[in-house]
Amino acid sequence: MGKTIKEAAIDLIIDITHICDNIKGRSIFVNQLLRCCSSIGANSSEAKYAQSSADFVHKLEIALKECYETDYWLEVLNKLEEISDKDYKDLVQKNGQIRRMLISSITTVKNKNDI
Repeated sequence: MGKTIKEAAIDLIIDITHICDNIKGRSIFVNQLLRCCSSIGANSSEAKYAQSSADFVHKLEIALKECYETDYWLEVLNKLEEISDKDYKDLVQKNGQIRRMLISSITTVKNKNDI
């Protein structure tokens, strides 16, 4: 069985944190990346306790937006040569897996509940 969104998000933030620990002089970009990446897992976890299907979808949609922002900051740091091409590709791939899981969950709930 594959990872849950929460497990994948925790793995991603740990990987990104380790890389960011070695980036010096780019604190604004690093902080932005850490904030949006950590928000993926936080919002996904919060969705578990949603008050309604619409609230559940809303929280997952916030997590999805944070996935897109994570990709943006990874690209910026890669273009600044603060993240290697190998690490960049690996992180974008992991983030893409989370994004696909979120989209699938959102679509399923919307179709089931006519949201």
